[in-house]
Amino acid sequence: MAVEFTDANFEELALKTDKPVLVDFWAEWCGPCRMITPVVEELSKEYEGKAVIGKLNVDENPEVAAKYSIRSIPTIIFLKNSEVVDKHVGVAPKNVLADKLNAHL
Repeated sequence: MAVEFTDANFEELALKTDKPVLVDFWAEWCGPCRMITPVVEELSKEYEGKAVIGKLNVDENPEVAAKYSIRSIPTIIFLKNSEVVDKHVGVAPKNVLADKLNAHL
């Protein structure tokens, strides 16, 4: 199950880990965001123990979204050692996201 990132837990769950992190920035009203949700869930199961994979609702958590200058959703950022190492804006097939994640394992 994908982690639910919030403004309150983001630092602890996403920045204080030695694993690569995938963060899906989304909102309830966003159609493309709903299309990518099953992909993020699948990746969270497949990479359990190897990476931290989760979602952050931009409407409910504006601080983190602002910190990473999220202008369009869905946006997926990849973090390694608290730094953004890759980013994808828009819907992407599972293999594209998996390839980006694998590059940082």
